Amino acid sequence: FQVNRGSIAMDRRKFSQMVALTGAAGLMGRSMPARSQVRQIRIVNSGGASADAAAAAYGKPFTSKTGIQVVTEGPNLLGKLRALVETGNSSTTLFVLGAMAFEQAKSLNLIRKLDWQKIDPMPMFPETRNDYGLGFIFYSTLMAWRKGQRAPNDWAQFFNSQDFPGKRALPDNPIYVLPAALLAAGVPMEKLYPLDVDLAFQKLSVFKKDVSIWWKSGVQPPQLLRDNEVQYAMAWSGRVNGQEGVEYSFNQASLDISFMVVVRTAVDAEVDAAYKYLHEMTVAENQAIYYGIDPYPGNSPSLEKLLPPEAVKKFETAANNKSVQYYHDAKWWYTQGDAVERRWQQFKLSL
Repeated sequence: FQVNRGSIAMDRRKFSQMVALTGAAGLMGRSMPARSQVRQIRIVNSGGASADAAAAAYGKPFTSKTGIQVVTEGPNLLGKLRALVETGNSSTTLFVLGAMAFEQAKSLNLIRKLDWQKIDPMPMFPETRNDYGLGFIFYSTLMAWRKGQRAPNDWAQFFNSQDFPGKRALPDNPIYVLPAALLAAGVPMEKLYPLDVDLAFQKLSVFKKDVSIWWKSGVQPPQLLRDNEVQYAMAWSGRVNGQEGVEYSFNQASLDISFMVVVRTAVDAEVDAAYKYLHEMTVAENQAIYYGIDPYPGNSPSLEKLLPPEAVKKFETAANNKSVQYYHDAKWWYTQGDAVERRWQQFKLSL
């Protein structure tokens, strides 16, 4: 991502690593340069296609209007953000966080409250406008299968190897697997949280015989499906979108948001400049450029009007797709993740 689409919440140290994507108060009293001295802002992101897309879609118009250069670096580990704040480092202004890391960053007082009046955003989906972060891309974790296989309608069918024969690939990541197991057990999406962890692991003990690969990288599922190493896989939407020979469904998928946040120790003048960058992230036309490079939709309800109908069908936030997905409860994972991780490690020993 990547924007750490595999983030999960665990014990404080494990959470920081697996959110990948982990208090200290910001140091005050530093001298602040005048606005005219701002020559650049520094952003920490995940690199790859996401960074390339952001540079073209948001960095270019921002620099064109302000003359301020954008410098990016990675990776966007939460531990890196924490180190910046604890050492009083003011070199970085903006930081990309997945939903789970975002929740922890707020709890640890690592990020600033946003001034939405200065951002002056275009219309946004309400869930992307947070006091402490601007949600800028949506991504889904969904069921995918090799073309020619019988298409499952839900997770119950996905895990039904008798009627849907074939090998499965799942992420080594309980934040995605446990809810899918509960949905397969018949728990309605709107009642997933708080998770019934016992029931989820009970169902997984039955399903595990059909899982041949527990993947760790989002690039694996589409490759495994194309190579016919597995016939069904849980995958990230942007990884399977447009992949020849791979089909997928948004039904019962989890919908997540990645946030752009302001580092607590950032220089005030650079923060004011960064608000203009954040504004560019709310412009639908800019988001269309982003989508053309990295196929994940942004926060504008108007974006789908700018794209071809075929693209909208594969859109995570198109009305028909968004309505059949669910959001993770990041606060639940932050408080319960350590216990879940211990259970997950015990479960893996049984594989």
